[in-house]
Amino acid sequence: MTEARYKIVFTGELMPEAALDTVKDNLARLFKSDRQRIEALFSGAAVALKRDLAESEADKYLSALQQAGARVRKEPEASTNLSLLDTDDHRPAATAATDAPPDSDSMSCPKCGHEQAKAGECTACGIIIDKYLARQAQQAAMTAPASASLDASPYSTPKAQVAEPQPEFGELRVFSVTGRIGRVRYLGWSMAMAFAAMGVGLLAALGSAISPAIGIILVIALAIGAIVVGVQIGVQRLHDIGWSGWLLLLNLVPVVGGVFSLIMLLVPGTTAANRYGPPPPPNSTGVKLLAWSWLAVFVLGILAAIAVPSYQGYLERAQEAQLEQSAPDYQE
Repeated sequence: MTEARYKIVFTGELMPEAALDTVKDNLARLFKSDRQRIEALFSGAAVALKRDLAESEADKYLSALQQAGARVRKEPEASTNLSLLDTDDHRPAATAATDAPPDSDSMSCPKCGHEQAKAGECTACGIIIDKYLARQAQQAAMTAPASASLDASPYSTPKAQVAEPQPEFGELRVFSVTGRIGRVRYLGWSMAMAFAAMGVGLLAALGSAISPAIGIILVIALAIGAIVVGVQIGVQRLHDIGWSGWLLLLNLVPVVGGVFSLIMLLVPGTTAANRYGPPPPPNSTGVKLLAWSWLAVFVLGILAAIAVPSYQGYLERAQEAQLEQSAPDYQE
């Protein structure tokens, strides 16, 4: 008995909660293709990404592409019969039928393979198709290996791996505009930069005592270094959200800059890989302590704002009382 063969069909639809741009980037990376060729897959027409697959191979394609965000389906291939070789004088009519694109108004149930009109529920087995695909993708992510030796191409028999191995977490680079950092690490690195700036500022003060020129040079170096490092970690924070680093220029706009800085601290990053790379690694204890130190600085600033004026008022009252006590001595 001949083993059943399958094909993987894509109509441009996305998995639930998948973003279009993210899916296109994922497909371009998995297929090792340019963005323009990937755009052609989203025309709405059904495209067979891979044909003549065993069921196990088709399941691997199905899980890999669904994890990338593309809603693909597995369809059984039409059975082929042995026949004489075709000649120029004799072309079977079946060839034209099999070469015709599939009906875009029909679909196959991903569970039982039942052919029916497009719908959210299979009329044969009764499954809710969206929920079934989401559950199947989740199970595949838990059981599938980290890499799959599948070859793929948007338009013909693929030659490259569909599931190229990807690191679980991105590499941390402080002095770079590539990569991603989360909110806690952004606060921690900012506090570390502030401590470093305080140290350099102290050196600048000592240098000014020796020579004003040395103090000026150190202050200029401190300002340039703080700006460069601030831009680098700010760009990485925006990459974690999935935004372009050029949006950091909004901080230069009055009022808008203050609001945007608050947004950078509040908006969480994407939990999965985006177009800027894998998510950052978990925060270390040191990073968490540095991040929480911002709260301590904030509280100390409030206490200082209250205590310093009160202390100055106390000194003024003490001086006035001392003058009042010494006034009779002057009159005598």
